[in-house]
Amino acid sequence: MRLGLVIYNTLETVSGGYLYDRQLVQALRRAGDTVEIISLPWSTYNRHLLHNLRPSLKQRLQYGWYDLLLQDELNHPSLFLVNEQLQLVTDRPIVSVVHHLRSSEQHPATQLARYRRIERRYLRSVDGFIYNSETTRATAERLLGGKRPYVVARPAADHVQATISEEEIRVRARRVGPLRLLFVGNVIPRKGLHTLLAALARLPGDTWRLSIAGDIAADPPYAHQLQRYARQEGLARNVTWHGRLLDSELWQQYAGSDLLVVPSSYEGFGIVYLEGMAFGLPAIATWQGAARELISNGENGFLVSAADVDELAQLLVHLYVERDLLEQMSLGALERFKTFPDWTDTMASVRRFLLGMLELAS
Repeated sequence: MRLGLVIYNTLETVSGGYLYDRQLVQALRRAGDTVEIISLPWSTYNRHLLHNLRPSLKQRLQYGWYDLLLQDELNHPSLFLVNEQLQLVTDRPIVSVVHHLRSSEQHPATQLARYRRIERRYLRSVDGFIYNSETTRATAERLLGGKRPYVVARPAADHVQATISEEEIRVRARRVGPLRLLFVGNVIPRKGLHTLLAALARLPGDTWRLSIAGDIAADPPYAHQLQRYARQEGLARNVTWHGRLLDSELWQQYAGSDLLVVPSSYEGFGIVYLEGMAFGLPAIATWQGAARELISNGENGFLVSAADVDELAQLLVHLYVERDLLEQMSLGALERFKTFPDWTDTMASVRRFLLGMLELAS
């Protein structure tokens, strides 16, 4: 196959969605397919809308040498009109890789209504979908108003270098001292770091330590606000801001922590939860989004209500005291990780789907 993939920035951009896209491109190329990366500049949502008015973009997508066009759904504001024009002049299939919908996030009502209109129009301009979870599929189909050809191909985490043993996990869970908490993700409001810090402000300082592994440049005003809050509430001495980490450094954080806490307001999948499970690290996530497809509440992690500071604080206190429960959750997290497919299997299912899309178009 000859494919084009439309993304913002480069494949090396740090996020779970871009990790998925990288794994997809690598798998297709290993199978002998050719993939051209079509990179659009990252900007504001309104500036992205203007991409639709560029004749050069439509021409590049229309006259490209590929058999099938892949698009990361993140690019929907740049493509919804372009796709409608392409559908009039070519039979080449367009397939969208959907990690999560922007209209699933929390936004002011008028802004959210606008996102839904544009995103719905984009979804209707696409022939088929690659979803990362059943939650994402159901959400997209509700907005789309029906079904189109799709495959649900859940992310894997065998890219991590986890060598921790069950005995090491038991020892880690039972060690004396504060809970070693880990937050992994770009420091943006959706990831819920403000909720975690507010919960920690209610706990004695000798019961916890927090490491934050994530890009603070993703939303500098938000990151600075949280750093100021940590200083004002007397949390700063217990919080370490690592910024972006190399993979090897991140694996060390997973291995040395007791609990992964990322209380996002919404996750289309949440690959960091699965990465942590590879190290026997139970996660605290929220009921909103697809984390419930990964985490069985009370068995290999916990699900709380988004933005519920009291519930999160009480749970952290409970786990600080009940190290037997923490040990049980940690071993359960490792067992859950073992049930997931690897990237080879996941991307093989995607490639079979893409070949099927070409057959339908022929």
